[in-house]
Amino acid sequence: MQKKIKASRRSMGMNYAIREITVPAAAAAARGTKMYNFNIGDPNKWDFETPEYFKETLRQAVDRTDNGYGDSQGNLDLRQAIVDREYEKNGVSIKAEDVYVTAGVSECINVMMGAFVEPGDEILVPGPGYPNYAQYINFYEGKTVPYRMIEEEDWAPDVDMIRSRITNRTKAIVVINPNNPTGAVYREKDLREIGNIAAEYDIPVISDEIYDKIVFDGEFYSMSRLPDDIPRVILNGFSKVNLMPGWREGYCYFMDRNGLMDEIREGMMKQFRARICANVPCQEAARVSLQGPQDYIVDMNRKLKERAEFSYKRLNEIPGISTNKPHGALYIFPKIELTNWKTDKDFVYDVIDKTGVVLVHGSGFCEEFGQGHFRSILLPPMPVLEEAYDLLEKFMVKHQ
Repeated sequence: MQKKIKASRRSMGMNYAIREITVPAAAAAARGTKMYNFNIGDPNKWDFETPEYFKETLRQAVDRTDNGYGDSQGNLDLRQAIVDREYEKNGVSIKAEDVYVTAGVSECINVMMGAFVEPGDEILVPGPGYPNYAQYINFYEGKTVPYRMIEEEDWAPDVDMIRSRITNRTKAIVVINPNNPTGAVYREKDLREIGNIAAEYDIPVISDEIYDKIVFDGEFYSMSRLPDDIPRVILNGFSKVNLMPGWREGYCYFMDRNGLMDEIREGMMKQFRARICANVPCQEAARVSLQGPQDYIVDMNRKLKERAEFSYKRLNEIPGISTNKPHGALYIFPKIELTNWKTDKDFVYDVIDKTGVVLVHGSGFCEEFGQGHFRSILLPPMPVLEEAYDLLEKFMVKHQ
């Protein structure tokens, strides 16, 4: 009898909750249930359209035979456009050589953790926070160390906990601002305190700012604006603000005056050379998206603000559910009373099965600080949100 070949322990340990939840959703859809796919932050699946001039640029790039391999670090024209845009947005001076273009921010996280993490090394990440950080830290046999986002303080980071969880194995502190999944926008005061801790311990800050322009309540403050003695890597991309999620274009840039991360950069560059290059025609469209009209962002934030305010009000009316108001990004992160379910995952699976509303369990964003919650998106038009929330209310009333 032939012996089955086992997959690696690392690969089998991957569990990306946002898409793992599509398995029970597919089963519900197969039974003919009307589905409300509120699990994935894809603006293009709703009434947010990629601007026409982005698409036209991509068509022209393909027609001009921009279809060969590109620079492994990213095309110079795009990297320079990123330099210019970061100066315009945040007043920071970086060089094109500091910028690395990636196949979305997710590839950047993978490559970065591959360069940072040796077995047993620790990375501090927000809890709750985007799960790919923990996934790749664990994949490279590091240790994910969550720090609490304080729900009672509008999901502000627990700066004291960050300090208390630093050890001699801590390699970096991750910040996600605006935050996925909570919709929190970090206060400048908190970011400065995190920066001071990083400078004190010579620990780099990895700041994920992909939602930087999606702020509809308050003001975004970038980690790039902090003093030069703080070693930082800033991550951003084109999936959310620039409405091109399927084109898979992202970037990161280093701010490291004293060269503490020179070897990290080289380790990342070795991986970038091995994967050849990011999508070349899409890099041209990404460049134009930074340099062309930006008025569509105003309309996007107007819609999201309206939907965030409605979601906040409506969800708080449902028995057994309570939530803070999101201030940015694409998500809301309500708390649930788990009277009738052992875990938040059980709750979410039950909601999918009975209503067709696809949510993501909060423990998928952090077992320690995310459990007892779920994440939903703010992207659907108001009538769709109303339908889904009505179904969720009927479900909760039935289980009271």
